Amino acid sequence: MTDRPAPRPVAELFSADGRLLAIPRRPARRAALLAHLAETLFEPGRVYREAEVNEALLTVHEDYPALRRYLVVGGELARTKDGAAYHRQRTAPVPGGAAPAVA
Repeated sequence: MTDRPAPRPVAELFSADGRLLAIPRRPARRAALLAHLAETLFEPGRVYREAEVNEALLTVHEDYPALRRYLVVGGELARTKDGAAYHRQRTAPVPGGAAPAVA
């Protein structure tokens, strides 16, 4: 049996002032970050306008478009087909990385 090191805490990705130091490249590490962001920045059941999503993500990192895209592709947020509204979801990402959309 191979011992794997314990996953590093997501908190290590942030500076002392709460800003994200960098968006992780490794998929598992990025997925942990995205789950953390979804849980801490977005309330379940609430619908957010794109501007609200952008504002929330901008509080942690300047590349909010990349974070928003990763959250949608990763299955943490769903968006309407026109991209105007978003909501938190708990479903698995769509195979192939397609962005899930809701009507």
